[in-house]
Amino acid sequence: MSKSFGAVRALDGVSLRIAPGAFHAILGENGAGKSTLVKCIMGHHRPDSGHLVIDGMRHDIRNPRQAHRLGLGLVYQHFTLVPNMTAAENLVLGQDPLPAVIDWDEARERAEAFQRGMPFRIELDAIVTGLAAGEKQKLEILKQLYLDRRVLMLDEPTSVLTPAEADQILGMLRDIAADGRLSVILITHKLREVLAFAGNVSILRGGRLVGEAKVAEIDEGELTRLMFGQKAVPSAAMRRASKVQPVRLEIRNLTARNDKELIACDRISLAVRGGEILGIAGVAGNGQRELVEVLAAQREPEAGDIRVAGARYRRSRQEMRRYGVFLLTEEPLHNGCVRALSIIDNLAIRNFDSRDHTALGCFLRRKALRAQAIALIERFGIRAPSPDARLDTLSGGNVQRAVLARELSGRVSVLIAQNPCVGLDFAATSEIRARLLAARNGGAAILLFSEDLDELIELADRILVMFEGRIVYETGRDGADRHEIGRHMASRQSWRRES
Repeated sequence: MSKSFGAVRALDGVSLRIAPGAFHAILGENGAGKSTLVKCIMGHHRPDSGHLVIDGMRHDIRNPRQAHRLGLGLVYQHFTLVPNMTAAENLVLGQDPLPAVIDWDEARERAEAFQRGMPFRIELDAIVTGLAAGEKQKLEILKQLYLDRRVLMLDEPTSVLTPAEADQILGMLRDIAADGRLSVILITHKLREVLAFAGNVSILRGGRLVGEAKVAEIDEGELTRLMFGQKAVPSAAMRRASKVQPVRLEIRNLTARNDKELIACDRISLAVRGGEILGIAGVAGNGQRELVEVLAAQREPEAGDIRVAGARYRRSRQEMRRYGVFLLTEEPLHNGCVRALSIIDNLAIRNFDSRDHTALGCFLRRKALRAQAIALIERFGIRAPSPDARLDTLSGGNVQRAVLARELSGRVSVLIAQNPCVGLDFAATSEIRARLLAARNGGAAILLFSEDLDELIELADRILVMFEGRIVYETGRDGADRHEIGRHMASRQSWRRES
């Protein structure tokens, strides 16, 4: 199978064989062609050449509906459930074709009977918005199984799950595949999941298939070498011992509501010192997004106080510049960048009106902005056709590098980072984590929100857990236990501290 987008060869003659009952992983860095391959399989893209062979018969799939009829299903990285409907309604409405009149009693009875044959179940009358992230992911998988998929593809399925939930779901799918009821294709950046659950692995690099192996016969080092070739993979920065420094960022009894006017942050209090990374763990939907939006001046708090360097912080652009406060928001293309503007303009968002970039206080000096962009592109290794290219033409890893370049190129005193590595490959993740540690070693106070527990345990000096809008647990780096943290992420516990 091959696919090009203009001059870019996204997929170059890739052939895969997936056996019945297989649990098959596909690995590769950003831009390797994994997503393009899956979208060609599902009919979202028409390949330039190549086809599928199912049970010995050739198929040219033109749309997802045709893929579904052949028993192919895809669980996307982000939820595709209808949030204000019940679990049962989400199961039934996925049918193709959908009958004009639905007998809901009969449909619910059929869904209940189906669940009795599954290793886990969902309350069918539960509204999706009331389900935890792990329950939603289970429902996404149940929906595909209910629709009688024979091959199930999963795109980063554990990004919103606790470690225990991730292990449970992947273990369940491995068992179903072992029974011969399903073939599973797992797309993930987490090598641990591949080594723990997959039977076979295929590695893509630059749109080409560069390796295949049985997981039992390959180790993490060889997988990394195949993914990145002879390129040097950035290693994590050395964690230097940090002297006790004053508190740079302090939040006192902060309360904020979500978009539905419900309490999302309930009297949050925390403090971050210079030279420290304070990690915030929690499954998505427990108030982290709203807290970041308050700190970024995108949401007004209902009560509480924010202080930077001991002074009241009103979150204005002028104060961000004065106190050296910088932000790495989640999904920067949607929140933190202007996707239709050039790389030059996006790199200048923080300082376009500085003295170095203006003439007579009001005219932009385009040559100065271009020079800044060229220097940052080289310093941060941003791979782009030119500084004038639109930001949304870059891969996810290079968009994140551009944001890092903008937010870490100045004098960083406080850095607020939200899921900075989500969806990125191993090399981009290693590079970003190294830069965060380097900023910490340089004396910055870093508040790191992440749904990746391994990331927090690697980077943070202390870890707090948010659950239902409150801080419910704290542990120091030396006493951090991923299963204990995961337990507090999944349910409210009596607040206790380990240090």
